[in-house]
Amino acid sequence: MNDVPETRDSLLVRVCDSQDQAAWEQFVQTYRPVVYRIGRGRGLQDADAQDLAQRVLISVAAAIGRWQRDEGNTRFRHWLRRIAKNETLKLLMRRPRDLARGGSSAMNALHAEPDNGHGLDDEIELEYRRQLIRQAAEVVRVRAEETTWLAFSMTMIDGMAIGEAARELQRSEGVIYAARSRILRRIQDVVRELEEDDT
Repeated sequence: MNDVPETRDSLLVRVCDSQDQAAWEQFVQTYRPVVYRIGRGRGLQDADAQDLAQRVLISVAAAIGRWQRDEGNTRFRHWLRRIAKNETLKLLMRRPRDLARGGSSAMNALHAEPDNGHGLDDEIELEYRRQLIRQAAEVVRVRAEETTWLAFSMTMIDGMAIGEAARELQRSEGVIYAARSRILRRIQDVVRELEEDDT
């Protein structure tokens, strides 16, 4: 199986085919964490955010065959935003309000959101970008030499000083800088591949 997932337009076309299980799995791998993190960011508890992600995926599965780009104006993330907002409202409406506080923070955030939905669009885009970076990093990690990945991980993810990483890995600081730069460039390349056909 190819390590680099399909680009989004081609993935959306494939997801419309109910027989293409691999496309659906790739779609879920990409978008479920996005919706989950948005739910958590809007004040939902873990179980509610998991429920929201599941409900959004069920709604997408039921409606994806009808989604069409409208002369380049209807972007998939806008459509996903509407589904996520509708499912969040349904989720919040079916549970009793916290009477001591007058409602949930998630409900308050939804009511405070302007009707144009740009805030949620921006959140979906940010979470989508984060997910792409995570996927790209995993692709690069699997392909990278262990010491090169460790140099990157120790300094960029764990925040270790270059000198300390050099001592621990028994490499020069120059080698650590070069390894870090190489991994960053590879991650950027994989992200570009994943976005090649931007929706």
